[in-house]
Amino acid sequence: MALKTTLLSERLYSLDALRGFDMFWIIGGEGIVEAMAKATGSSFWTGFAEELTHPAWNGFHFYDLIFPLFLFIAGVATPYSIGKELDKGKTRRQLLWRVVKRGLILALLGVMYNNGLEIKPISQIRFGSVLGRIGLAYMFANIIALYFKERAQAIWFFGIIIGYWLALKFTSAPGFPAGDLTMEGNFASYIDRLIMPGKLYLGIHDPEGIASTTPAVATALLGIITGNFLKTGKLSQGKKTMYMLVTGVVFIIVAHIWNLDFPINKNLWTSSFVLNVGGYSLILLAAFYYIIDVIGYKKWAFFFKVIGMNSILIYISGGFINWEYTTAAFFNWLIQLTGDPYNIVAAAICYVLVKWTALYFCYKNKIFLRV
Repeated sequence: MALKTTLLSERLYSLDALRGFDMFWIIGGEGIVEAMAKATGSSFWTGFAEELTHPAWNGFHFYDLIFPLFLFIAGVATPYSIGKELDKGKTRRQLLWRVVKRGLILALLGVMYNNGLEIKPISQIRFGSVLGRIGLAYMFANIIALYFKERAQAIWFFGIIIGYWLALKFTSAPGFPAGDLTMEGNFASYIDRLIMPGKLYLGIHDPEGIASTTPAVATALLGIITGNFLKTGKLSQGKKTMYMLVTGVVFIIVAHIWNLDFPINKNLWTSSFVLNVGGYSLILLAAFYYIIDVIGYKKWAFFFKVIGMNSILIYISGGFINWEYTTAAFFNWLIQLTGDPYNIVAAAICYVLVKWTALYFCYKNKIFLRV
């Protein structure tokens, strides 16, 4: 892991902007919406705020897209980063070590983010994490990409989601009927309880468990397949956009049909969930790609690009920076002047502004956290 002061010479502006749009909701965007819902009491903002929560088990809200979209984007970037290294003459073995190292570092950062830098009994440590899943899914998807061509990658993608469906369809935890998909009865959670060290996030289940990381590999792999399509496809940019849009719509339709038998469920990262979030990811990428890279409207996306260029840094920053304290130090006067009920909205906006300003400083000084 290092702070680097160089940028990739070849990268999609739209990809950085979309990553920033994705992270915007994590770094405080959802807080602005929640504050608006409380301040106004309107059905629009209340409904929007509800979309920025996770369903208890089955179902899908917009907030469920944030994590897999980031993983998808990481996959899309692979042909531009790994592909450039291959063009420079690096061997697959050299790149394999880099991929494995990055995956393991992210997993380690995830453990540190969850538990802090303190000594605890293993039984009190949560090993499953968002960063860990990103690292492991990225690692295995990139290994597939390094050693298999595009057609085989597609076979891997469908093989993983179909295999995961069959695994959960015809198995269960002991004492439950085959195909049980409740939190206690499903086979994936049972495997995590059986082999995962430390504590699970929900006691009997961890949304970032080992078993459900398998279909997350397919999410990253879909990103890699899409990145290859964008980078090397012979179609025009307009046709590439249309293909992504149509594929995204088809994925969503198939996901909702599959949902009748295998529910859309982020906690288990079900195969229908993979197709559903994959479809929305393709549609969002198509929109950003067309507006920014095809038509050339870039200025509006700069706000998001600044966030997207340092996504890992801002994600883990909450572990060592008290952003609430910093916001109050700079903007408490403005929050007080705003008054009830919109002072909570002002506080939420200022909170995001403080974070963005810190990221802008890093951007202007070419300071980027790379793992």
